[in-house]
Amino acid sequence: MKIKFDEQQYQIEAVNSIVDIFEGQSVKVSNFSVGTGHILGQQQTELGVGNKLELSEQEVLENIQKIQLQNHLKKSTTIQDWNFTVEMETGTGKTYVYTRSIFELNKKYGFSKFVIVVPSVAIREGVYKSFQMTAEHFNELYPGQYCHYFIYDSSKLERVREFATSNDIEVMIMNIDAFKKNENLINQERDAMNGKRPIEFIQETNPIVIIDEPQSVDNTEKAKEAIVSLNPLCKLRYSATHRETYNLMYKLDPVDAYEKRLVKKIEVLSVNSDDDHNDPYIKLINVSNKSGYKATIELDEKKKNGTVKRVRKQIDPNKKNNLFLLSGERDLYQGYVLSGIDCYPGNESIEFENGKILGLGDVIGGMNDDLLKRYQIRETIRTHLDKEIKLVHKGIKVLSLFFIDKVANYRIYNEDGTWGLGKYAKMFEEEYTKLIKLPKYQTLFKEDSYLTNFDVSEVHGGYFSQDKKGRFKDSRTTKDGSLRSNKDDESFFELIMKKKEELLSFDTPLRFIFSHSALKEGWDNPNVFQICTLVETKDTFTKRQKIGRGLRLPVNNDGRRVYDENDNILSVVANESYEVFADSLQKEMEEETGVKFGYITQQVFAPITYKDENDKEQTLGYEKSERMFKYLLEKNYIDKKGKVKESLKQDLANEKFSVPEEFKSIKEDVERVIKKSIKKLPVFNGKDKINIGLNKEVLLGDEFKQLWDKIKFKTTFSVDLDSEKLINESVLEIKKIDSFRSRKVKRENALLKVEQSGVTGEGRTMRVYEALEEERRLPDILRYLQEQTNLKRRTLVDILIKSERLEDFKKNPQAFMEAVMKIINREKRKLIIDGIKYERIGEHEYYEQSLFENEELVGYMKANAVQVDNTKSVYNYIKYDSETEKTFAEKLNNDEDVKLFIKLPGSFVIDTPLGNYNPDWAILIEKDGIEKLFFVIETKGSTEQEDLRLREDGKITCGRKHFAALESGVKYDVANSYEQLKENV
Repeated sequence: MKIKFDEQQYQIEAVNSIVDIFEGQSVKVSNFSVGTGHILGQQQTELGVGNKLELSEQEVLENIQKIQLQNHLKKSTTIQDWNFTVEMETGTGKTYVYTRSIFELNKKYGFSKFVIVVPSVAIREGVYKSFQMTAEHFNELYPGQYCHYFIYDSSKLERVREFATSNDIEVMIMNIDAFKKNENLINQERDAMNGKRPIEFIQETNPIVIIDEPQSVDNTEKAKEAIVSLNPLCKLRYSATHRETYNLMYKLDPVDAYEKRLVKKIEVLSVNSDDDHNDPYIKLINVSNKSGYKATIELDEKKKNGTVKRVRKQIDPNKKNNLFLLSGERDLYQGYVLSGIDCYPGNESIEFENGKILGLGDVIGGMNDDLLKRYQIRETIRTHLDKEIKLVHKGIKVLSLFFIDKVANYRIYNEDGTWGLGKYAKMFEEEYTKLIKLPKYQTLFKEDSYLTNFDVSEVHGGYFSQDKKGRFKDSRTTKDGSLRSNKDDESFFELIMKKKEELLSFDTPLRFIFSHSALKEGWDNPNVFQICTLVETKDTFTKRQKIGRGLRLPVNNDGRRVYDENDNILSVVANESYEVFADSLQKEMEEETGVKFGYITQQVFAPITYKDENDKEQTLGYEKSERMFKYLLEKNYIDKKGKVKESLKQDLANEKFSVPEEFKSIKEDVERVIKKSIKKLPVFNGKDKINIGLNKEVLLGDEFKQLWDKIKFKTTFSVDLDSEKLINESVLEIKKIDSFRSRKVKRENALLKVEQSGVTGEGRTMRVYEALEEERRLPDILRYLQEQTNLKRRTLVDILIKSERLEDFKKNPQAFMEAVMKIINREKRKLIIDGIKYERIGEHEYYEQSLFENEELVGYMKANAVQVDNTKSVYNYIKYDSETEKTFAEKLNNDEDVKLFIKLPGSFVIDTPLGNYNPDWAILIEKDGIEKLFFVIETKGSTEQEDLRLREDGKITCGRKHFAALESGVKYDVANSYEQLKENV
């Protein structure tokens, strides 16, 4: 099966953005032979045929500026050493674009000598494979233009002479390490080449040098010198992640690629264990030797209320070194006393007195790593099979890719030459065999007949380097995790590229690929729909490298690209939440591409269209966009880097934003672009801001005094607790608790959205599995409950034994302890409330009216404040906390029977065993024009007992008893609507 290549408009635009640089160059076909010495073309040198540029530097610069204007890019002012940059997101066909540019440059201007320089063997082999795959396509598009492409090989230097002397298009593919050192053979004089250095033959051709991934190619002075040594006519630079953008000619950034659906959508499938706090969890975040040795760790800390939370703490070997104390005296951390900190680069770690050593980023006490990896493998297979059900009948083969860091985890070789399955291969075969037996996947065997007779051992395979005996071997890596390749790796890359199209065929049973994590660049496959990283050491993969192996749009069994965005979803199986993954991906995009989420760039307004005085549609263009940017800068709406300031957000929200006269016709478009570039606007509208004023006439009036005298007095309370009832009620409630499960592994998938405002995730589904294989260490439950409930050990033992639930304690100790603690404390609170008694303190303990004078309030109309009658309340506005309160205030205000109502200030509180309680309203209602009724009202969305939290319910009970103890005639009640209040009048 061969992949078919379509005409993509954005790729044609990228090609033309380079080809048009040489507009005005006349076409001259070079055709001569070194042997004859006859010049039948544009340029002959001593050693061969070369490219010749006829245009002046100024003419080329004018062409550059014209193209940049069309593409809404910043205008160049110099030729910048003949460097021209194309920025294209991974998976959008960068190699195709520069290959097609080669043919176009030859067709239009006769340029025929090209050198492609790449950073690594992996990318070199990928480029060569791309030339092979597109050969037939370009032969059809450019008939008669023969292209000879080859990989530079220092053992075959005669090819360099052929490159120099040929009349056809010549493309030499080489990695930077092949010619950047003086000792490279290409830089040595050779007898077979008449005493010349091979590089001289290249220099004489004045080649157009194409640099693939320049941020990794000419990133040192030595590499830059090596590029110059090729004597290039110009340098064309292609990447998704440029560090330097000389003469940017075309830009397709990640946001453009995702919004235009040019690559797969990204779904993050999060597989991680919940934090059940049953093990001594410790994670090393960082170490430092500045101002003394210290380290930052994550651990589980017991809070005062008995719950356990994951927190960060700084530790040092001298004072803060005992994790038992730092964790709130959790028994699990006994023995974890810091004894040393190592800050040596590459060896950052901490050591405890019990001998445990923790490296940077490593974790003690999380779920068993192999168990978590098994769940990752299982969910990758499950997602793969789900996609097959959907895509197989459309002729699309689904592939999954696992990255591992050791061959031994996939295949084990014995001394006698035989081999067996490594642990991940075993896990895969076990999980795959289980899953394919599920009823939902039977159509793959029966109706689709896709998996018929495919043995489990045939559906997965290893993509690893091989030694001379054909055995898989680990690839060597540098400190940053990148590949340090050798001949074995090179032969492997040749093999992997040859299999690229073979893998897409349904005739090939291989669907799950295990590969070395070092092989993270230079190869991908359009039908990779799942990527899972099973790396045990520090993961050097960036998020962009992971997704880069599967971003390209898939092909069907006819070799045609598939453009259905409902099918084109890449699932990344991660052991972190999708929020964390999305956040990391966004940061990488900002660091690597220069895309700034929440920033405004100088060219951001350039694509806006408008109609000129002749009613012709025009685009705003870079220069006018730059003027708009400068205006925002002058108005102090943005900083010099384009970061949006709060003033711009406020003026947009308050509809105060204005633009200069020349942009008034497109003001709405400008606002739309700005809003798209910033993350979110304020919740409140500044136009609605009001200062809430005090109505002193009401505050000093007789009706307020009557109402206030009814409610102002303070009380004290006492409690009588029934211990036997506490035991019985607690046992009863503990027996009702749902069964406890072992630690859960959560599997959540979310679709990532890459927009100008940022990378966000939209959750789709979540599944939870029980990790039955784990064995747990049991903590001291009596000590824990005694600390959290203040009950005697004898009472706690009675409760635990009578509950008959101690088997659940073994399954999930921390969850069981917390559940029991909460039940006991809840039952204790109930009994406290039942047995509470309030007494009025006396005539001299009460709240002053000055509570209202001292409270400064600010509200927002339409958001949290409603205007009321100046004669009926102590404030001209009521600030509300909910829609229920808002409606209640409006109806109080409109009711003629209500003579006065007060939203009680936050400092008016009733003391309760559950904390301070602040009632909502004090109301004076006149009945039949004669009788005055005084109410204190608590408004709730529902008055059903089960709808109120126990703590609130307890406070309300205390409120009833408090106001009853005042014996002032005030009635306390709870109402979920104004109508309910009136029914009780």
